[in-house]
Amino acid sequence: MAENRAQKILQMLRKAFTLPKWTTSNKAPFKTLVRTIISQNTADRNTARAFENLSKQFEITPEALAKAETSKIEESLKVAGLYRNKAKIIKQVSKIILKRFHGDLKPILSMSLEEARKTLLQLPGVGPKTADILLLFCAEKPTIPVDTHVNRVSKRLALAPLNGDYVTVRESLQALYNPKEYLSVHLLLILLGRRYCKARNPLCKECPVNELCPSKRI
Repeated sequence: MAENRAQKILQMLRKAFTLPKWTTSNKAPFKTLVRTIISQNTADRNTARAFENLSKQFEITPEALAKAETSKIEESLKVAGLYRNKAKIIKQVSKIILKRFHGDLKPILSMSLEEARKTLLQLPGVGPKTADILLLFCAEKPTIPVDTHVNRVSKRLALAPLNGDYVTVRESLQALYNPKEYLSVHLLLILLGRRYCKARNPLCKECPVNELCPSKRI
């Protein structure tokens, strides 16, 4: 059965990788939102550098960033791609959160999963992945964010259809796993994608789940 195979893959990934220890900062919805906006189309290292630069320049709150000069936000984000657009979005979303939600995302995250997702998707710079990251990491809602690694790896492992869009991939993974496993599934598929199941030249011979992978190149 597909569920049994999916569980075997998860067990093997748990043995192969150590999950990161998340700090309390990951429970800070606005900081998570800003960091996720910066991360769009940007390497992890540059995302971290840009967020650190921004944190040194400003307090990461809707109040501070709504008042900040766009040019100064841009300067902090230069190491990240599309920094002008991201600076504009961060300032814009800060103003909206300040005005409509009194500077606090927690009321949104306390809504039902679908209502919270719908509300988040109305914010500038928030697409399905960003919304699901906030829902999973900051509200512990039962959802699996699908980034480029999760998308690629889940399709290569036949955990999701090859032609599946964002929602199809997310729902395929969620159907295979228990909601309590969603965070681990998300993180472990990312770790597998970064280390072995790379977009180009995947390291299939060393991959810890190659015996269960229909796409292996050995």
